[in-house]
Amino acid sequence: MVAPGAELECRDVDGARWADLERLFEGRGGPAYCWCMLWRPMTAAARRGGGKEARKRALRRLVDAGVPVGLLGYRDGEPMAWCSVAPRESYRAMGGPGDFADDANAVWSIGCFFVRRDHRRGGLSERLLAAAVERARKAGARVVEAYPVAPDSPSYRFMGLTTVFERASFADLGMVGKRRHLMRLEISWSRPAGPPLAVPQPAAASARSRTSRE
Repeated sequence: MVAPGAELECRDVDGARWADLERLFEGRGGPAYCWCMLWRPMTAAARRGGGKEARKRALRRLVDAGVPVGLLGYRDGEPMAWCSVAPRESYRAMGGPGDFADDANAVWSIGCFFVRRDHRRGGLSERLLAAAVERARKAGARVVEAYPVAPDSPSYRFMGLTTVFERASFADLGMVGKRRHLMRLEISWSRPAGPPLAVPQPAAASARSRTSRE
């Protein structure tokens, strides 16, 4: 177990850090079964029968295209935590409102968390969440959106717990599925320097036209 307050360094996943993501995801207890593609667009054929290797390839393609996918958390240079945070338009519909339709970067979504078993119960979810909000803010987001569940939920716990988001001042705007809550945080922002972030808008826009009730 990581000690409370232990240093956590969070970095964007890019091509140079792909091997670290592989090591974390394919390690014991890691999310190699989904490769964090549950809420991201895939072809119907790949989603039905491609298996985990197809999901891994799909995530790698996003990384290679420069699409933000999330943060890796390091301690002493070792990857041991993950948070999926990216522009909302790069995900399938998770149930939030369709605001800021003219700005694909205005709303960023937090899709899931994973912390290696031997580093849990050290407050890392809170630190990952803080890093994710800061990542979105620096990218020019105006709102950070999440879809966590109550602490007693039997499923979707990988999307985070409402109590963690409440402590970070997220507002609970109600249910967007049988178990998931819609929670949002408005943040101060400034337009980022440099070219706009890559977002796979055509595929994502089609997927987002469907309201999820999962």
